[in-house]
Amino acid sequence: MLPDLTLPDLTLPDLTLPDLTLVVVWVGLTAYVLFGGADFGAGVWDLLSGGARRGAARRALIEHSIGPVWEANHVWLIFVLVLTWTGFPAVFAAVASTLYVPLTLAALGIIARGSAFAFRKASCRPWHRRLFGATFAVSSLVTPFVLGTVAGALASGRVPPGVAAGDLVGSWANPTSVVTGLLAVGTAAHLAAAFLTRDAERAGEAELAETFRRSGLASGVVVGGLSVLGLFVVRADAPDFFDDLTRGPALAFAAGSVAAGTASLGLLWSRAYRAVRVTSALAVTALLWGWGVAQHPWLLPGVSVQEAAAPPAVLSASLGALAVGALLVVPSLWWLYRLSQRSPDRAGRRADPWMS
Repeated sequence: MLPDLTLPDLTLPDLTLPDLTLVVVWVGLTAYVLFGGADFGAGVWDLLSGGARRGAARRALIEHSIGPVWEANHVWLIFVLVLTWTGFPAVFAAVASTLYVPLTLAALGIIARGSAFAFRKASCRPWHRRLFGATFAVSSLVTPFVLGTVAGALASGRVPPGVAAGDLVGSWANPTSVVTGLLAVGTAAHLAAAFLTRDAERAGEAELAETFRRSGLASGVVVGGLSVLGLFVVRADAPDFFDDLTRGPALAFAAGSVAAGTASLGLLWSRAYRAVRVTSALAVTALLWGWGVAQHPWLLPGVSVQEAAAPPAVLSASLGALAVGALLVVPSLWWLYRLSQRSPDRAGRRADPWMS
């Protein structure tokens, strides 16, 4: 009897409208984590730059790097919120009501951070600039932390379906949420350091590039340590999610994140500043998509993507409108990010009154 030589079915499963909508949401979330995360991370390094005189050059480079894009980066967050509200209204209601405390803190942090960043540039009195600078920097630390606790609450299954059905404090003040909040801050800081090394190199500021290189190496080691710690915390606090994260495609994404993160440290060590931007972004992207794959198809405990989705007519109209809007918005954002990569006027930066 001849052996069965029939090839296995390698066709991909049909991508339903709810799945496609979730993929688009996750693409927007990835963009926010990368661009907005680096933006927040730059504020963390602003906080750690020291006194006005000693940290002047670092703050000037940070201001130049994020100045053209700090507000545009939040377009991605608005995109994620609106599409989730439209595509998965029951999930949006449950998350917004159970987690309204950290979400409100995040909103206040974003507002305070943006206002302080703008007012610091417009202020002439040193104490005004210091006050607004401190507000900008502290908000850059607090905001990604509370957003990270939201991710931890969802990953650990602490947001049940229903309006305000979950614990208003315990849902986000728990071991998994704390470690994901710390990871969010560390990841943002590492991304910012990796991006700023190249900005400093392009501006001809070798000393600043070396400073952010050391910051990138230190933050990368801290993030690696937090990731290992996080595995133990999640295993004890959210065993179901741990099981999903450590098998199948999710494990492959996690391994890819580790590999890209290790490569980033090696590239920083060898001062390959252009390449490290790619590997650091890949490390964060793989980690985020590993979470998504591990949790799929459940958005909330007992609520699948298909069950939570809006009617097909709503999803089709939303995705169609996004496709048309993307033709205008995506090229505009690309051009904005492209322009923001131009080298700063070194003499002009040193003449800034914040430097004195």
